[in-house]
Amino acid sequence: MKRKTQKNSTRLFTPTILILTILPSFFFTSLACAQGNRQVSALGRLQPEGGIIRIGAPSTPESISGSILERLLVKEGDRVEAGTLLAVTASATVLNARMKEARAEHQSAIRASEAARSQAEESCVRADVAKREADRRVRLLAQKLASEEETESALGQAEATAASCTAAKANALYAQSRVEVAAVRVEVAQAEHERAYIKAPFGGRILDVLAHPGEFIGLEGLLELGRTDKMYAIAEVYETDIKSVKVGQRATVTSDALPGPLGGKVELIRHKVRKQDVIGTDPAADKDARIIEVEILLDDPEPAASLTHLQVQIIIDAGN
Repeated sequence: MKRKTQKNSTRLFTPTILILTILPSFFFTSLACAQGNRQVSALGRLQPEGGIIRIGAPSTPESISGSILERLLVKEGDRVEAGTLLAVTASATVLNARMKEARAEHQSAIRASEAARSQAEESCVRADVAKREADRRVRLLAQKLASEEETESALGQAEATAASCTAAKANALYAQSRVEVAAVRVEVAQAEHERAYIKAPFGGRILDVLAHPGEFIGLEGLLELGRTDKMYAIAEVYETDIKSVKVGQRATVTSDALPGPLGGKVELIRHKVRKQDVIGTDPAADKDARIIEVEILLDDPEPAASLTHLQVQIIIDAGN
C-alpha cells in the first residue's frame, strides 16, 4: 500500500512542477507583449547617403566613348568638396588649343565688325554730301545757273553713294552677326574644354579609385564617391515583419567590425518588395526570401564612414 501511495504522489507532483515552470514564462511573455517591446531583427549593410556614386569621364568631341586619364589628383580615402578637381583627361591639351583658337577668331570678328562699321559711316557721310550737292544743283538749275548735264551727274552721284551707304550698313550688320557667332563658338569651346577636367559633383569621400594615369576611363568610371557625412544602415526586413516597422522608430546596428553598437532612426521604408541580397551564415536560411529595404539614419556616421557595404545586424524597436 505504501508503494502505491508514493507512486500516486509522484504523478501528482510532476504536473504541478510543469505548470509552475510554464506559468512564469507565459506571464513574462504576455507582459512583454503588453508593454509593446516588439523587436524586428534583420540583416543589412552600411552605405553613405544616396549610395555610392560612380564618377566617370564626360564625353567630348575628342573622346565620345571614353578618355585617357592624364592626371589623377586624389586618392582613396580623401575628402573632397563640391567642385574639387579630381582628374584631368588627355583631351585637355587639344581642347585648350581649340578654345584659344575660338577666342582668337572672336577677336578677329570684333575687329572686322569695327572696320565694317567705320566703312559704313564713311559711305553714309559721302552719300549725305552727295545728296546735298545734288539738291544744290537742282536749285541752281531752276535758277538757270547750272546745266542739266551737271545736275543729272550730281543726282546720279547722290543715288550711287546712297546705295553704297545702304550696302555698307548691311555689311556692318553681317560683320556684327559674325561676332555673335564667334562668341557662341567660344562658349562651346570653353564648355568642351571644361569637360576635360573631372570635378566632384558634391562633397564626400573617395571610396575607390577605378582608373590610373595612362589608363582608359570607360563605362566602369574613374572613381567611387560617397556622402559619408551621413551614413545609413539598409535593413532587409522580411515582408511578413514590415507591418510592424514605422518611420521614426529607433534601431540598433551591430557588427564585429564596429567599435560598438550604433544607434539610428528609421527614416524611410522603400516601396518595392525585392529578393534578399544580404545572406547570413545560417545554412537553413531562405535564400529566396522576399524583403523590403528600410533606411536607418545613423546617429553618429563616423564609425561607419570607412565601412561602406559592411554586413550588419539590425534590431528595430517596433514597439516604439
